[in-house]
Amino acid sequence: MTQPVRPEDMRASDAERELVQQWLHRAHADGSLDLAEFDARVVRTWEAKTRGELAALTIDLPSVSQASAESPTSLVLPTPKPVKTGSGGRKALKVLSTIWLSVSVLNFALWLLVSLLAGEGLVHPWFLWVAVPPGAVLGVLWWSTDPKR
Repeated sequence: MTQPVRPEDMRASDAERELVQQWLHRAHADGSLDLAEFDARVVRTWEAKTRGELAALTIDLPSVSQASAESPTSLVLPTPKPVKTGSGGRKALKVLSTIWLSVSVLNFALWLLVSLLAGEGLVHPWFLWVAVPPGAVLGVLWWSTDPKR
């Protein structure tokens, strides 16, 4: 006859380890854990074999409910904060557009300077080869990431 497995002795899944890691990250962000303790607990999280070992890593954190303090296997974790999507891409496009505009203006100024100092009038507008293709790509990217579309 086999003994029933105690809940705290049940094997932990990677999904449970991920939840504990997120919880530890939030506790570190809130200041409940310093960086060294956070790092050590994350390492122990991924080394944990059972739910009881995982529960022991979060039992002393302030956001632990009384239910989890009584039963180390009830991993009641706060829901993670929603991640903003799309803002990073628009910010990157702004940076790339600023770089593109700076390079384009510099090339135009150099072209104009060469044209004026050469004494032969305006030379071939080579600055367009530097400005137009990347500008077109940036324009398409701006258009495709427009949140109003």
